[in-house]
Amino acid sequence: MKLEKSAAAFELAKKFMPGGVNSPVRSYQNVDCNPPFISRAKGSHIFDIDGNNFIDYVGSWGPMILGHANEKVVDALKKAVERGTSYGAPTELETELAKLVQKFYHSMEVMRMVNSGTEATMSALRVARGFTRREKIVKFIGCYHGHSDSLLVNAGSGAATFGEPSSPGVTVGTAKDTIALPYNDIAAVEKIFNECGEQIAAVIVEPVAGNMGLVLPEENFLQTLRDVTKKYGAVLIFDEVMSGFRVTVQNKITPDLTCLGKIIGGGLPCACYGGKAEIMRNVSPDGKIYQAGTLSGNPLAMTAGIETLKILIETPKFTENLTAKTSKLLAEIKKVAGVEIQTPQAGSMFCIFFSDKKVRNYADAAASNQAQFKKWFIAMLDQGIYLAPSQFETLFVSAAHTDEDFAKTIDAAKIAFKELI
Repeated sequence: MKLEKSAAAFELAKKFMPGGVNSPVRSYQNVDCNPPFISRAKGSHIFDIDGNNFIDYVGSWGPMILGHANEKVVDALKKAVERGTSYGAPTELETELAKLVQKFYHSMEVMRMVNSGTEATMSALRVARGFTRREKIVKFIGCYHGHSDSLLVNAGSGAATFGEPSSPGVTVGTAKDTIALPYNDIAAVEKIFNECGEQIAAVIVEPVAGNMGLVLPEENFLQTLRDVTKKYGAVLIFDEVMSGFRVTVQNKITPDLTCLGKIIGGGLPCACYGGKAEIMRNVSPDGKIYQAGTLSGNPLAMTAGIETLKILIETPKFTENLTAKTSKLLAEIKKVAGVEIQTPQAGSMFCIFFSDKKVRNYADAAASNQAQFKKWFIAMLDQGIYLAPSQFETLFVSAAHTDEDFAKTIDAAKIAFKELI
């Protein structure tokens, strides 16, 4: 596959941006090749400046559940642009989107629109600390909740680590109140709450972890989080920025606060946090916990989000059908693999680990065969299959993917797997 124009564009970009990109994983550093520079996208396909046509399983890292440039969303955006791109003032669109969100998430009694998942999680933690008047938070190793300072914390030896910043620029003082535990480790959760439960303001978790590859919660893990937070008066926060609207989690476990992003904006910058009214009414101007944003509730993002969620609601069995499509694809991939792989799935989210054992936490994910993944990824890219350039990222199926897309993907996978044997 020719990528000459993309290579030249990448070299130029490096002069102006760190690594030539505005988000690290886009650099393709993990797979030792240059990234394609994208010119346009439509449906399940994405096109680069060299004229290559890819079947896309990244979907802008999750938002494009309907596929790229959905006609209804595009038409609504065209009309919205003509009315102005930003007002910095209240609109009825914000309330309309909030009502649609509530149809999916009944626990979000009161919510606040923001511009990114990082903003949503950062704000939810501030609200939890302000509400409880406590400072410590619990997160899980391998779960990514954005790049705010208190969440960029490493886990050292042992079950829990206090205050080890994982990025230069994050102070020990900022990180010291963040406790990192292994995902799916119920015993570690119970132990830390027995030791300092009265000091913990919140537990934040991806109920379906999508940032160490796709790792599913084991039986009773989420229920344990709900039980201990209730017992000790801590706030339970579900970070569903990635899994939101793709996976049903909250029918069984109801958190106190939820963070949403990606799909909620229909591909435009938008996110949201919200939950119990007794907690959210502490946010300014109702309360004293301050959070603001010039572009929050932007009319274009609200419009794209409204149109997207309307389609999800109005299409019969949308989630069930998309989940079934994803299951079918993964079943065919497993048939042609020829090497040991794991194919976890949650709704229309999936991942391929090159491992001979089930992946239940970050340590298991890190132990998977990175060399095999790298060879497989490059072989798939060469055949026009656009995947995330890291084994620690989740992939997505959209409503726009067709049987023909899947057939081409399986044919490419056969060839890519053979190169590993």
